[in-house]
Amino acid sequence: MTALAPAGAVVGLTGEDSPIPGEILRLAVGARRPDTGEVESDRPARLIGASDPLDLSPVAVLALDHAMASRDDLTRLRARLELDDLRRGGTTILLLSHEPDLLLGLCDEVWWIDEGRLAARGEPGEVLAKYHRQLSRRLGAWARSANRPVSPSLRRGDGRASITSLRTLDSQGRPSIVWRSGDPVSVEAAVRFAADVEDPVVGIMIRTRIGFEVFGTNTELEQVRLGPVRAGETLTVRFSFACNLCPREYTLTAASHDPDGVWHDWLEDAVAFSVADVRYTAGVANLRAAVTVDRS
Repeated sequence: MTALAPAGAVVGLTGEDSPIPGEILRLAVGARRPDTGEVESDRPARLIGASDPLDLSPVAVLALDHAMASRDDLTRLRARLELDDLRRGGTTILLLSHEPDLLLGLCDEVWWIDEGRLAARGEPGEVLAKYHRQLSRRLGAWARSANRPVSPSLRRGDGRASITSLRTLDSQGRPSIVWRSGDPVSVEAAVRFAADVEDPVVGIMIRTRIGFEVFGTNTELEQVRLGPVRAGETLTVRFSFACNLCPREYTLTAASHDPDGVWHDWLEDAVAFSVADVRYTAGVANLRAAVTVDRS
């Protein structure tokens, strides 16, 4: 891999967990020698690891190996100001981090290291967007193969019906525990009835992991009548919608009940799933704002 880190710049290094980026830092400061080729630098250098003292005194080359990760907010703020002073003084700063906000806020350019090669380098926002698109693809592939069982924190009901399956489905209708923000997705619940039920209602509720209710609906609200249903029948109900959620972790609750709210089966926080995106979005709802500017 050939790359030039300019003087007076903060260069961010990121990528999936691998020893390679850390080795690049060690090569840059002369802590180890390359097996082949050479590292061109004869300037004084310092390497700071995650548990090392944050020594930001002047030096020609400064390498930070996840050195900001465990610092408190005040220390991080002071460090950002001191790093900016070092940059203005001509220091070359190499910053290895998995934190997008830190890389966007501090770096002049970002290098994405993928499987030992320089996959992309350039403007931080553009490089991180490419990196996160690949992460999203790899996460989606893993999520379709992951098997996360239904495990409600609370289950209650009179037993006239039971929810035998509860699944989150991706844009292709495949089971997946990770949704991509903006994609069409579905929740599918299979309900087996042990008794005749004249007018059953099946509903879902999505919450954040701390219990904030994000979205809930049921067949009655959507004006879909399910009954009457006879004992021994199974209904598979699918709720489809656009995943206009921000990246974070969520839980899914599902229930079968009468219109007056008497539960047949209630599965509280039965399935955990995540939402991923190629960019950072704050909050819970991704409203996909359009921005216009009128300059006068």
